[in-house]
Amino acid sequence: MQAPELSAEQEALFRLIEDTRDHVFVTGRAGTGKSTLLQHLSYRTSKQIAVCAPTGVAALNVEGQTIHSLLRLPIGLIADADLEHPDATRKLLNAIDTLVIDEISMVNADVMDAIDRSLRQARGRRAEPFGGVQIVMFGDPYQLAPVPPRHGDEQRYIRDHYRSFWFFDARVWAGSDAALPGSEGSSLLDLGRYGASLQIRELAEIHRQSDPEFRRMLGAVRHGRVTADIAQVLNDTGARTPPVGGDDEPPIITLATRNDIVTRINRAHLDALPGATQTAHAEISGDFGRGDAAYPADAELQLKVGAQVMFLRNDVSTFGQPPRWVNGTIGTVTRIAGGTVRVEVDGEQMDVEPAVWERFRYAYNASTRSISREIVAEFTQFPLRLAWAVTIHKSQGKTYDRAIIDLGSGAFAPGQTYVALSRLTSLEGLYLSRPLRPRDIQVDPDVQRFMAAVRARA
Repeated sequence: MQAPELSAEQEALFRLIEDTRDHVFVTGRAGTGKSTLLQHLSYRTSKQIAVCAPTGVAALNVEGQTIHSLLRLPIGLIADADLEHPDATRKLLNAIDTLVIDEISMVNADVMDAIDRSLRQARGRRAEPFGGVQIVMFGDPYQLAPVPPRHGDEQRYIRDHYRSFWFFDARVWAGSDAALPGSEGSSLLDLGRYGASLQIRELAEIHRQSDPEFRRMLGAVRHGRVTADIAQVLNDTGARTPPVGGDDEPPIITLATRNDIVTRINRAHLDALPGATQTAHAEISGDFGRGDAAYPADAELQLKVGAQVMFLRNDVSTFGQPPRWVNGTIGTVTRIAGGTVRVEVDGEQMDVEPAVWERFRYAYNASTRSISREIVAEFTQFPLRLAWAVTIHKSQGKTYDRAIIDLGSGAFAPGQTYVALSRLTSLEGLYLSRPLRPRDIQVDPDVQRFMAAVRARA
């Protein structure tokens, strides 16, 4: 796979990461190209690099490893638990120059501190933050939040020892009591007192939307500054009857808050189609984890001719040519036969074959003194999902020309409405199942505190 080309803004940030040892936090609005920069870094860096993410699916998306498996961290609240490193893990961690963490906003504060402690211990450099490893973090706190511990005792521990659950309130960034509840300012901004430097860079050039007025509205939703005028424009535009679809109509998808809503919509549409349902069973080898949450696609994919589907990864079969589809492209199944599924996209028929998702593990090569990736598991399935509806969470990173946004009884997480609206390329593609309400626009106060301090320092 070729590394994607970068804009001037992305190239300058790539050079910062590549040419310095500074820790870098890359953030920015939806559609600013954070994933593009991460992919470019993975393919073009000259450093010994390891890429990780907080969840299995997120790690698959960046062809990396989960944080816990890479660093051999215990599951659950880590706190001050002893960290043990097998010899192979210690050698691997000693070979890393740069650790890249994607979806950093989902990383809890205690895990951030455990990453620091694990690297110091394994590398025998306890006086240096992260044992001397450069940390590069990607994510947007306005879109995804950390998942609090499930148990009451664990939640109380975090509240007693940290200002918030967020990664930027980890103690590693302060080296003092600045991360504790009741302290002033943002602990992350005190990193310089800890003997390291942190570059916080917010990508500004938006690639998904071209209309400056729609960009302005999305910015207001992102920051929780929606005026009555903006709300009226969004509600008036979205208060149209969605198209029923047809041969001349481009597909439209519903973005909903809950899995049960999505399942009900997809099942009703599939059942309404004539013909028998055909099921494609995934082939799973190695230790790929268990349960649907660990899989990048449905283990049992049920399809019919006429089903509306969404592609789950980019087309990699047209090397050197524009891909026939990308992650998030929507089409309609027109034929199922011969081990392929034929899908029509924008009037063009294309045969889709099963794709292979590989789960990687980093390993140290003693002869070359370098790290490499080993394939430890494979998941083979058609890169398709029923797509009359999808959860807002699973729409993360996707782009749609048209969508029905169904917030049901209300957005229940900060950033949820922003994620849904920012999937659209234009205001003209917006359809609302009901008008937006003030309580649908939620922004985490800890994120507001942190980002305000970042911008004040810029």
